[in-house]
Amino acid sequence: MNTATRDFIESHLKDDVRQLALHKFPDDVDKVLVLNQIEARQLLSKKVPTWASNPDLLFPRHLSIEQCSSELTAKYKSSIIEGGDTFVDLTGGLGVDSYFLSEKFKTSYYVENQKELCDLAEHNFAVLGRKITIVNSDAETFLNQNLKFDLIFIDPARRDIYNRKMVSLHDCSPDVVNLVETRHGTSLHGTTMLIKLSPMLDISMIINELSNISEIHIVSVKNECKEVLVLLQPDYNGDPLVISTEAKRSGEILFKFKQNEELTAIPTFATTIRKYLYEPNASIMKSGAFKLISQRFGIDKLHINSHLYTSDNLIPDFPGRVFEVVGFAPFNKKVKKELLNDITEASVAVRNFPLSANEMRKALNLKESDENFVFGTTMMGEKKVVILCKKV
Repeated sequence: MNTATRDFIESHLKDDVRQLALHKFPDDVDKVLVLNQIEARQLLSKKVPTWASNPDLLFPRHLSIEQCSSELTAKYKSSIIEGGDTFVDLTGGLGVDSYFLSEKFKTSYYVENQKELCDLAEHNFAVLGRKITIVNSDAETFLNQNLKFDLIFIDPARRDIYNRKMVSLHDCSPDVVNLVETRHGTSLHGTTMLIKLSPMLDISMIINELSNISEIHIVSVKNECKEVLVLLQPDYNGDPLVISTEAKRSGEILFKFKQNEELTAIPTFATTIRKYLYEPNASIMKSGAFKLISQRFGIDKLHINSHLYTSDNLIPDFPGRVFEVVGFAPFNKKVKKELLNDITEASVAVRNFPLSANEMRKALNLKESDENFVFGTTMMGEKKVVILCKKV
């Protein structure tokens, strides 16, 4: 990238890329590179802000930007692993995870089968002052070298060449289950593995398909579930610890439990809606600790499948959203007049309810707003109710 191109990028960082593409560029400015780098840095400005603000870094096409970890989630990964001598990222990609995980190791490897990404990673790591060995190879071929590692990290592709969603870890590329199984009896025996998986995958399926799971971290950002991290420790055969986290600057652990605790938990169920309503954080909802939430916090569950809770006394440290109930009514033709007669705007959500949020919003003629909150849900006895509340 020459100086003219670099300066042009810096002066047009906030421009609309589509509009910019229609303009004539100076002869000494690489138009394709400019458009690609501006779009990439705009996408990364919130996801990996320290990289996006560095004018000397270069970024690949759109897909690798979309698939990379955020700075918050990459730092969280680094916080949950122990350091050591040697680390390898078998699916290097943009290199965000490689960069933050490598901080804890003396020797680090970045493995990636796309040559372009390897070239960019080599350039970017040099700019960032991080010594990481770049290897242009697929994971299986690289592991055949029988090197020893303290940590193997892998973020497998979660769609096949036909863009279909994966339903099993065997469908991932590379095959995660096969990699885990073949490490026994090889030079990888005794190696800790950290696997990043899609939040769309079922937790029970992950536990059934992988062995030696010591911890499962479910990571959300701003109450949106982003990653499932599976930590495999050598010879660990106990019940995995499931940890729900909201990724902030330091990472906030919201809730943790072992599977058997949820299986044996005894929840209490509400007969009516009380003063406060509780909705667990997205990472807790993903964990499946629905009965245990009721038991640990002493709050009543509305229905076995509704995953909303209520109490007379405020639980100030509840790990999720807390609302003060204004009123509630049965879901029928009279609910608008009886409960929402003066309400024209509200944030609408449904839990175990026959309508979608958009269908309910139209039925109740409500515009989007966070001044009021309306929940459609089901209580014990299969009673459909609408709850009007305000956020605490």
